[in-house]
Amino acid sequence: MAATATAIGLGPIRAILANRREGLNVPMSQPRKDRLWLNDGSCARLRPEYRTHVWSYDVVPCRTDDGKALRTLNILDEFNRECLAVKIERTLTATSVINALSALFLLRGASAYIRSDNGAKFGAQAMRDWIAAIGAKTAHAEPGSPSENGYCESFNARVRDELRNGEIFCSLRETKILIERWRRHYSTKRPHSALAYRPPAPKASSQWTQGRAGPNT
Repeated sequence: MAATATAIGLGPIRAILANRREGLNVPMSQPRKDRLWLNDGSCARLRPEYRTHVWSYDVVPCRTDDGKALRTLNILDEFNRECLAVKIERTLTATSVINALSALFLLRGASAYIRSDNGAKFGAQAMRDWIAAIGAKTAHAEPGSPSENGYCESFNARVRDELRNGEIFCSLRETKILIERWRRHYSTKRPHSALAYRPPAPKASSQWTQGRAGPNT
């Protein structure tokens, strides 16, 4: 169990054990506050109501074992927390983001909103023009408020704790293979606490990676 579920927390482990009926008693974790909202309720933010309603994306820096930098572009559907894609390159630009989102839109249709940080590549005029051209709307996080892109921030933490901290990436190709394998596991098998310990998309992920569009559910 420890070898396959490193750092995923007591909740997912409890769900896995329950599914396997191993009869072990795992201590209940303490409830935690929702960090996406300010305590006074002043952080009114767009909340996803259905699949493809709000997608969010973020770029995270990483390195291969030789010290060379690379970037991962993580794209999520906020409604069911599914990781739609992870694009990994040495450098990423606004054009890289547009190309990755375009490929997903061809498979799934355009999302109503696209949320991102206010970084330079995210706020580029080409990016804003493209989003407007496809009929979507932007939902930028305020500068200095990473919690407003909290779905991506949470996902980034999962990647760090469950994969990056335990792996040595020897090359760009190896990094792509390992992270894509983990992404599929995350979306199709890993229990998620916000989804009553069900995986985000147990069936859909394999359909999209094979290039077939399935029904919205």
